[in-house]
Amino acid sequence: MSTGLTEMETPLRAILDRRAANRDLPPYRAALRHEIAAVLQGFFDATLPGATVADVKRVGGGASKEQFFFALTHEGETQRYLLRMDPRKAITETDRARESLLLDLMQGIVPVPRPAWTDNEARYFPQPAAIMHVVRGVTKPSVSAQKVSGLGTWLGPDYRDRLKDQFLDHLIAIHGFDWRGRPLPGFEVPDADAKQAARWTLNYWREIWRIDEGETRPIFALAEQWLLANLPDCAELVLTHGDYRTGNYLFDEDTAEITALLDWELARIGDYHEDLAWVLMQVFGTFDENRTFRASDLFEREEFIRAYEQRSGRTVNRKTLHFYDVLSSFKCYIICAANGSAAARSQHNHQDVLLTFLAAAAPMFADDLVRLLRQGEPA
Repeated sequence: MSTGLTEMETPLRAILDRRAANRDLPPYRAALRHEIAAVLQGFFDATLPGATVADVKRVGGGASKEQFFFALTHEGETQRYLLRMDPRKAITETDRARESLLLDLMQGIVPVPRPAWTDNEARYFPQPAAIMHVVRGVTKPSVSAQKVSGLGTWLGPDYRDRLKDQFLDHLIAIHGFDWRGRPLPGFEVPDADAKQAARWTLNYWREIWRIDEGETRPIFALAEQWLLANLPDCAELVLTHGDYRTGNYLFDEDTAEITALLDWELARIGDYHEDLAWVLMQVFGTFDENRTFRASDLFEREEFIRAYEQRSGRTVNRKTLHFYDVLSSFKCYIICAANGSAAARSQHNHQDVLLTFLAAAAPMFADDLVRLLRQGEPA
């Protein structure tokens, strides 16, 4: 494994190498329903003879994956499933096998979709794909404003009160998963030194910028230099979700029960502060009429930090959290200014209009970086 400025998890290095190799491929065309129906039927002809596919429907949203509901009938029983298939280039590169492994291991620990089949090598599907059992629920109230899921979602006081404890308890359960007692094949542990967890994740995002953008920009260079100079020690390695926020869980509108935690593609073994900072990102929260900020429209910032400490028994190091606050905005800047734009320009994603729209958010995250870097480290 390489060290220093290029060091990262070996599987993630392979994923990024694949992204770089795919840059000059021809444009990607979104699959049509009848084409996906035929691919699904061919897959089940080979893996579950006698099964029949019907009622294939594209699922809206999903800037990173093509998604389809479908019905599968086998031996007289019909069940609904969700197909998630990679486009040629997503916002970030991920691994279907790693995600499916985690979903299996999380059964009974936190609510997650149950994986059914995985084609990580794209033997049957045009791109790597996974099929999951359908879970009931919504990502935002049906009366909520029509925004991109998770961006400024307003839950309201009733749902806020009923969801916040579940949201926090599930995050603590993820961080409490015994990954040493139940090893994770395909995952590597950043325990060579105390700063390796931070270095690995920073290097991943620096490399994906290099692949998709290449040229530096002043705010990127300033933030990159600051992050490299301020890598924190990791006091405890945990399983991190990587994208934990409102918009990435389903809940039942009648009972307000969280029914599934979604989007585990960025999960890895790392520092719990990374998940905390992502939850606390302003873009995923809301300000009320009194300019009070609520993370994921659930917790005020200090309320969330104190509650996490009290319930988990862990201490939140404010300097470490500030590092990951900066890193979170750095990630979002890269996603908007480089990843989404590159996918749209190359015509390698089915959501080119949405990705082009997200590119316009890059100045917002540049402004966040300026604000956080001016703020300085907490005492």
